[in-house]
Amino acid sequence: MEKASLFFPLVILLIQCLPIVPVTVSTTTPKVEVHENSDAVLSCDFRTEKEQNPRIEWKKKGTDVSFVYYEGHFRGAFAGRARIKGATVTLQRVTQKDAGEYRCEITAPHDTITLGETNITLEVLVPPHTPSCEIPSSALTGSVVQLRCRDQQSIPPATYSWYKDDKPLTPSRMANATYHLNPITGILEFKTVARGDTGQYSCLASNKVGPPKMCEAKHMKIEDVNMAGVVAAVVVICLVIAICGFGGYYAHRNGYFSKHRGRSFWIPQCHGVAHISNQDLHRTKDKTNANYNPPPQDVSVFPQIFSVGVFMDGYDVHRKC
Repeated sequence: MEKASLFFPLVILLIQCLPIVPVTVSTTTPKVEVHENSDAVLSCDFRTEKEQNPRIEWKKKGTDVSFVYYEGHFRGAFAGRARIKGATVTLQRVTQKDAGEYRCEITAPHDTITLGETNITLEVLVPPHTPSCEIPSSALTGSVVQLRCRDQQSIPPATYSWYKDDKPLTPSRMANATYHLNPITGILEFKTVARGDTGQYSCLASNKVGPPKMCEAKHMKIEDVNMAGVVAAVVVICLVIAICGFGGYYAHRNGYFSKHRGRSFWIPQCHGVAHISNQDLHRTKDKTNANYNPPPQDVSVFPQIFSVGVFMDGYDVHRKC
């Protein structure tokens, strides 16, 4: 009895110490790279502790998590172009929209740990497309000129090389080089372009996924600066400025820019003459005129009272005697 009483606690202890094997999920290819329009295999292997029919789910991560395989059926864009074997999924005719991170989830309700998962990244490779090239048709000697080349569709991103007259331009690292070529951005820059840089330019995009593509060659002509034309233009501008300045000075001297402008007049008065101008119509100055003779006092010759009226610039001036 004593041995039996010791045996049962030992069995219970051994059962508790036995290693528990929970559901485990793994993949043989955590990163899958395939060409566009080909099939992609997303492997998912699992092992459960007790569960014989675990639930298999596939999800795609992104801005929102979407179901790929759920309740025994493919969902959304994957319906009709995917198949599953075990937990491994094969996506057919993948495109750029299929690229991203996928998650395989295995749920085993009867296991001690009921959920296991693994992640797989799918990258869809795209061969180069014909790049867009920006090549100026002409430029002046001594100026800075940039030629641009870009292919926004290739994956991985393309690298670029430039050709002049069907001959490759090598990236120069010399300090006195007349141009700089960046194979990553596709920019060909001339620091001080010269007449010898005239020619046919084209750009080649490549990324080792497919055959490289080249844009159509374009002609760039480098012309000298027309010094005679520049000098003539400067002379004309100086003449125009001088004429405008002289005209303004002349107008100012003659009162064209003055607020009050007009002429002055001498009008006869009873005992002399008055000087009146439209700048001072309300002031009169009697001045003696040596050549002026006062009117005779004879009534027969002139009336005792006479009126002199002058109309100047809109003002009617009358003096009575």
